[in-house]
Amino acid sequence: MARHLDKPTGPEQSMAELTEELREALPDAMLTLVNELTSTMFCIKDARGRYVAVNPTFVLRTNVSSPRQVIGRTARELFVLELAERYETQDAQVLATGKALRNELEMIRPPGAQARWYLTSKVPLFSAGAVVGLVSLSQDLGGDAVDDPAMVSLTRVVDYIQEHLDSQIRVAELAAEAGCSVDTLERRVRRVFHRSPGQLVLTARIDRAMTLLSSTDDPIADIASACGFYDQSAFSRTFARLTGRTPAHFRRESRR
Repeated sequence: MARHLDKPTGPEQSMAELTEELREALPDAMLTLVNELTSTMFCIKDARGRYVAVNPTFVLRTNVSSPRQVIGRTARELFVLELAERYETQDAQVLATGKALRNELEMIRPPGAQARWYLTSKVPLFSAGAVVGLVSLSQDLGGDAVDDPAMVSLTRVVDYIQEHLDSQIRVAELAAEAGCSVDTLERRVRRVFHRSPGQLVLTARIDRAMTLLSSTDDPIADIASACGFYDQSAFSRTFARLTGRTPAHFRRESRR
């Protein structure tokens, strides 16, 4: 299965036109590669939240047997309502702001099936300068029980980091938020995110900075402060070390 971007006819012509925009926004090579992912759900959604492309793993994680039973449907038609509403809230945020969502720890469950933990990222797709949809990757985290306190606690940690990116964040504060010791938090974070708590905070800061640099005209010094860096120099050095580009260079490239 190389790709599933079916082109409807007749009354669904508007869907076909939007699909053409999405085709242009994402290289065909990417659609081929994601079909090889065995533990990661991949999908493209249009601006109305309808699936227009999925990989085989996505189909396996639903109650349907064919990608044709997914294309054109929405999350609430495939997953339990209380979780689908959360996915739709995420989608609306990405579509409205044009900003990516990364490392969202969440449960995914179709009706009548077992819920599993995933790490989800969503990125907007642009055509002619407008957001026309989004692409999503959800990595299966394995056999962790949905009611595992360790996993539930990490959702609080991620939320705490996002809410406090403009200030200093100590690992001890994260451990307190998770209700565990620093050593225990270290093990949990490394198991799920494959990095230390400090690295988790730093990557969140850089992700936020990249979003602000590409989507706003805010001065770089203001972005540095909003992302929790002491000054612009420290921010620029760290940003360049991790991305290979200075903030100013990244901003110019992102707007070409």
